[in-house]
Amino acid sequence: MLVSDGEQRLKDFTATAYPPTVTEVVPNTIFHVMGYGHSNASFIIANESVIVIDTLDTDVRAERFAAVIAEKTDKPVKTIIYTHGHPDHRSGAKTFAGSDPEIIAFAPVTLPLRRTEKLAEIQDRRGIRQFGYELTDEEAISQGIGIREGFTAGEGVRNPLPPTTVYTDGEVHLDIDGVHLTLCAAPGETEDQMFIWVDEHKTLFCADNYFGCWPNLYAIRGGQYRDVATWIESLDKMLQYPAESMLPGHTHPIMGRDAVAEILTNFRDAVDYVLTETLACMNQGLGIEETVANVRLPDRFAELPYLQEHYGTVAWSVRSIYTGYLGWFDGNPTHLNPLPPRERATRMIDQMGGSDAVTSAMHAALEAADTQWAIELADLLLVLDPDQTAIRHAKAEGLMALARQETSANGRHYYLAYARELLAEGE
Repeated sequence: MLVSDGEQRLKDFTATAYPPTVTEVVPNTIFHVMGYGHSNASFIIANESVIVIDTLDTDVRAERFAAVIAEKTDKPVKTIIYTHGHPDHRSGAKTFAGSDPEIIAFAPVTLPLRRTEKLAEIQDRRGIRQFGYELTDEEAISQGIGIREGFTAGEGVRNPLPPTTVYTDGEVHLDIDGVHLTLCAAPGETEDQMFIWVDEHKTLFCADNYFGCWPNLYAIRGGQYRDVATWIESLDKMLQYPAESMLPGHTHPIMGRDAVAEILTNFRDAVDYVLTETLACMNQGLGIEETVANVRLPDRFAELPYLQEHYGTVAWSVRSIYTGYLGWFDGNPTHLNPLPPRERATRMIDQMGGSDAVTSAMHAALEAADTQWAIELADLLLVLDPDQTAIRHAKAEGLMALARQETSANGRHYYLAYARELLAEGE
């Protein structure tokens, strides 16, 4: 979301969203560890062993997590549960290999599209931009939902272990060393997502289907459609449990039954609102950008601190839902066979008075802080000649200006990373 103080809002959120904290959720039994890695981790002290839920993002950070466990108990880690397969949640696993733990995960409900591996290069490139991996700490500010990943900060490497037990059932009941766990498949942010319920202590480990800001219903690095309706159903499942504590994979734990119920309900209802309103606009025949312009969170959601757009954004969510349900065609026959980009740019620039006039208009727009229009004009010029150093630099200037307005860490990173690439190409 672009606002005049977007950068400051992100800084303010980052300052309070995940300070290093070990929360003793249940005395001498359940602990939640936040701010030691990009993601959170938790552990349960069982009769003779420790059950670890996620292992942070690098081996060095996992060693610090292991030291936290050692401060509370000398029992060995014999079970690791991956709430999902994202590397920031499992890349510290080898730190615990010495105790030969069972490693539990769920299989994805829907497999990746075949040949997705053919997109590895572009998805890696876009992922580097989204997460700001090549930015300095000052440029990046944060990764939105956690401190920067360890490998970007010189704090270790990714060192995961493969699961030893993979479940395909929707719900699994386990008794592990005297602790009864219910593991529930909960596809949402990922297809292999689960949540974990400990009935004895009324504790819900909710993984990444909730965290304290607007989620990535769509990730700008690209990927398969994240089924928002199914995500809502997973949140509905969580709400069926009378949780007195909810421990997310990122940001603060939620303590108290009333707080859990209120926050999780509002989070679920806000996501449902965006899906419902988007589908309604689509059904009226509105195009993608018209739909984006019409779908806004009502104040009762937009003002809540845990629904601010510091990770995903509502607009990106709407675009993803639109294409997820109807595909690329917005219903306007003008868009069935558009002019090729070079021909369109040539005609547009001619109609606007030629390249010099468009260049002047671009600079005027930059000076007037009409930044989006400025970079759109720059794109027209770059279609005709992508090697124009001055235009690339002007576009980079515009992207950096937009970055200062962006509340989303992901969007901010992408603007800045792309600007750096444009500037580097001109050197």
